[in-house]
Formats: sequence, structure tokens, C-alpha cells
Amino acid sequence: MASEHDNCHLCKEYLRDPVSIPCGHVFCSICLKTYWDHADHTGSYMCPQCRVTYNKRPTPRRVGGSRHSTLQRNSEPFPPPPPSPDYNVAGPQDVGCDICVGKKNKAVKTCLMCLASYCERHLKPHYESATFKRHKLVDEIGHLDRQICPQHQKGLELFCRTDQMCICVLCTVKEHKGHDMVSAEQERADEQQRLGATQAEIQEKIHDRLKQMEELKLAVDALKTSAQRALQECDKMFGDMMRSIERMQQEMAKLMSSNKRAALNSAEGHMERLNHEISDLKRRDNEITQLSRTEDHIHFIQSYHMLIAQTENEELPTVIVNPYFTFDPVNKAVSEMKQHLNEFGNEEMVKVAKTVNKMTFCQLEDGKKKRSFKAEEAPMYRSVHVHEPQHRDDFLKYNNPGRTRGRRVSHQL
Repeated sequence: MASEHDNCHLCKEYLRDPVSIPCGHVFCSICLKTYWDHADHTGSYMCPQCRVTYNKRPTPRRVGGSRHSTLQRNSEPFPPPPPSPDYNVAGPQDVGCDICVGKKNKAVKTCLMCLASYCERHLKPHYESATFKRHKLVDEIGHLDRQICPQHQKGLELFCRTDQMCICVLCTVKEHKGHDMVSAEQERADEQQRLGATQAEIQEKIHDRLKQMEELKLAVDALKTSAQRALQECDKMFGDMMRSIERMQQEMAKLMSSNKRAALNSAEGHMERLNHEISDLKRRDNEITQLSRTEDHIHFIQSYHMLIAQTENEELPTVIVNPYFTFDPVNKAVSEMKQHLNEFGNEEMVKVAKTVNKMTFCQLEDGKKKRSFKAEEAPMYRSVHVHEPQHRDDFLKYNNPGRTRGRRVSHQL
């Protein structure tokens, strides 16, 4: 007689073409493949024997030269294929039939009158017998204890609006006597309407987030184009200057590049935030859709208030794009600097630095504040105050790598 180690845990037969998995357990190759094929839709693969879970489907390793494989080949030249595992049996994450004895099959329906879940075989009386004609069947649910009044052990059928809780019929006699009470169906119908309004609000926020995302993307494209065009025009003007202004040309390119990088970093940060908010809103919208379709009134009522409170208390800041953001003032300043190079060269470079540092791109605005733009000054993101150069010696500090290596201008979004 073969020992337990010679048998497959799934088919209970001699191991055929044995394979092992990382936890060390051995199964028939076909049994393990069939077992994990059924788990592909969940993305979680569990060892049938020790219940160790793998997030990624492991690659089984063939076990060769085993004693039971040799006995099997000698005694059965053409062994029949092993029986397929019974996947109707409820697993750890399934809702089991309350009627089955021993191994419980998976439940397919739950009766809200019986407060029990049934597999296909034990569900037949509810379809065939007139006794169960008025019973309410819903998709299987695994929280029947939440359907029962903890005080009277009766099914929850009513909703007390005074105390905002689900109650049973016996609760109306004493604990909730004289309170404003309606049926669970009526309360669900009323809250369903409010839930629809909440979902519409979330969808409007999603639309607004997507619109802001599109505006921000367009602004970023315009920003890149403007920066590229300004760089090209500046290069052309600097090309006509004498070699004595080559240092100033490099400083100009460095100044514009740093401000462009700061603006792009700000835009990327906002886009990442918008993506996160859009994903969160879509997830919440999906939760509301699933909640709207549930047939379990009690589960609906108990989950509704949490979703409503989360949405009503949320204030999403608005990302506003500055439509006047451009690098054109740089070109004007450079043109003026070209005309007065010999006498006012250093002073004009300071003007350029002041002009660029005052320009803003985008910022987060409180949703309660009104949006406003001014052509002269459109506040989009706040810049940390930086000491601006006033004299030639101050300006030369920007060209000293040793003194500027640790200096960074950070922008407050």
C-alpha cells in the first residue's frame, strides 16, 4: 500500500508526472495545472495543501526518478487520467452552503427569509415548492449575521430614521416605539435618489479633473514651444554680438532653462496629483455603481452613509493654468540689451533675471475661492524669495560653480 507521500493531494491517486512548487509540495502535473487555471481570474495562486499564496503563478519543477513513478509505470502501462478536482466545493474565500454536511458546496443564492445560503442542489425546494414562493432570493452573501437583529434574533426589515439604524419588527414595540420608521425598501429608494445625485457630483468632478488635465497638457506644450522659440531667437541675437558677451549668452540660456525646468516640474506635479484624484474618483464612482446594483438593502444602507460622508466632506483644489505665461518678455529684454551692450550690459542682464523670476505657470487654488486672472500678474505658483542681483559682482556669483552648487531655488506649489 502506498504511503500518503506517494499520492497527489488533489486527486488522491498515485502521482503522475509529479511536479513540485516553491513550498515543497508535490502534485500531479495535470491536477496542479487544472487547479491553477481556475485561479487565473483572481490573480492569486494558492498551494492546495498548505494554502501558501503566491501573487505570481509559480513555474512547477518536475520531480524525476521517484519510487512511486517507477511502480506506476510497471503496474499500469496505460494509466487512466486522474480525476479532476471538485471545484464546486467551497474554498476559504467562498460562501458555503448552510445545508451541506461535511464538505460544503459553494452557495449560489441566499434567502433573506430563511437567512441561509444554498448550493444549487439545496436551492431546488425554493424553486419547486409553493412553501418558499414568497421568499426573497439574492446572490450569495457572506455576512448574514448583519441581517439579524442582535437583540431579538429576527431579520432586519425596517429602518428607524429617528435613530438612523436598521431594526426588526419586535424593535418597534419597545426600543423604537413612536419613532419615525419606514421599510428597508422605502429607505433604500429614498437614499438611492440621493446616491444618484452624489454619483452625478463625482462624475462632474471627474469631468472637471479631465478638463484641467487637458488644459495643463496644452499649457505645457505651449510652454515648451515658447521656450524653444525664445531660445532660438536669443541664440540668433547673441550670434550677432561680440565675443565679449558669450558669458552673458550662457547665463541667459541657464536662466531660461532653470525657469523652464521649474515650470515643468510644477506642471508634472499637478498632473500626477490630478491623475491620483481622477483614479480615486473613478474608484469611488465604481463603488457607488456596485452599491446601486446590490439587492441587499441592509448592506446598501450601511455602506451608503460612509460613501456620502466621504464625498460631502471632500474639497478638491483647482489647478488653474496661466494663459499669459510666455517667454516673449525675455526676447524684448535681450533686444534692448543688444542696443546698449557696452554701457548697460550687466544692468540689462539683471532686468532679464527679474523678469523671468516674476513669471509664474500654475498652482493649486482652493475650490472655495473664485478664479481670477490678470494679464500683468497671474498668480499660479508661489516662488520662495531669492536675493536678486543688483550689481555686477552679485551677477557674477551665478557663474561661479563652487558657490552655486548647493544653491537651489525651490518653488512652493
